[in-house]
Amino acid sequence: MGIFNNSREYGLVVKLVHWITLIVLIAQIPLGFYLVSMDFSDERIDLENFHILIGISVFYITLFRLIWKFMNQSPVSSVNAFKGQKFIAKLNHFLLYVSIFGITISGILKKLYMGEKLNFLFFKYGFKESNFLLADNFYQIHIYANYLLIALVTLHIFAVIVHHYIFKDKILKKIT
Repeated sequence: MGIFNNSREYGLVVKLVHWITLIVLIAQIPLGFYLVSMDFSDERIDLENFHILIGISVFYITLFRLIWKFMNQSPVSSVNAFKGQKFIAKLNHFLLYVSIFGITISGILKKLYMGEKLNFLFFKYGFKESNFLLADNFYQIHIYANYLLIALVTLHIFAVIVHHYIFKDKILKKIT
């Protein structure tokens, strides 16, 4: 297996980014739900800052993944897939990217419009004025984009199971 994709399978870079993203999201989403249940405290602020750092990391990993995708070929699609499946798969992948970017951007904007500072690495960013209505709107986008992401990942996993066990087309081998 090489670093780059080929016609049979994804390369090492895509495989690592794919599985690292999944593992991080499996931790990140429950952490977000846990944060909502917490009272305001120093512990919550620390966890929220960690949540933001991880979210921004996922954002940049996903951005890197998209750039890498456009610079590399993709493995040949399954011969068992009909056009509707290919369209649904492409739509699912597109919406996965949109939801990940939407979650990150809306989460950051919610925090900034609440009048809070965003701690990122060694810098603090903030807006001069708060706008609680916009903050609430971005918070709603953040929540619903997370639900969309959960639904899309569930559909993605379901499709992999169907391809692996019913179609037996070795689609899982391309990414493992």
